Amino acid sequence: MAVSPAVSPALSPVSPRAMLALLVALVALVAPPARGWDSDAPTATLSVENGGPWGHWGDPEFCPGKSFASGFQLKVEPHKGFFGDDTGLNGVRLLCDKGGQVTSSEGPRGSWGRPETCPPGQRLVSFRLRVEAPRGLWDDTAANAVAAICSGGSVLEGRGGPQGSWGNWSLPCPPGAGVCGLRTRLEPPQRGGDDTGLNDLDLYCCS
Repeated sequence: MAVSPAVSPALSPVSPRAMLALLVALVALVAPPARGWDSDAPTATLSVENGGPWGHWGDPEFCPGKSFASGFQLKVEPHKGFFGDDTGLNGVRLLCDKGGQVTSSEGPRGSWGRPETCPPGQRLVSFRLRVEAPRGLWDDTAANAVAAICSGGSVLEGRGGPQGSWGNWSLPCPPGAGVCGLRTRLEPPQRGGDDTGLNDLDLYCCS
């Protein structure tokens, strides 16, 4: 009995639109990610004098794609009352003007509050901290809140904890520069001792 050879089905032509989508996907797979700022980029480091004394500095983190910080969010533990161990501020997150966000060391307590953002086209250029000074045998909270100044002069104040007082403003970024990164000083959980959470903050300026 004769066997007829198998016939391969005819291939339908690929449309130009499908071919373009395939090329875009291939480019996305092999293209390197957009290069961001690195540790050599900052032109200035902004710091304040009233930061808390406890904990260790986290790694510097920078906005992606060489973008600038145009806002921030705070991670805050609500006040727990006289018999509770309050920590106040537990994290600071920079919101970058080309999308994305960055944070350095972050404590486990609290939740992220609402974003505070500059008017369109502006970036952060200075900041200050609300900090509770060491209280000896009483409950310490260290840093409680952050405020910042935008390049156009607007002032943003995050909704932080109620303890402490505002310190002086940091020096501003150099002319033409803006905040591009941060690092935070955080005390890890003390396992039964007095926790303070976030103690201090540095911001980096790039241009």
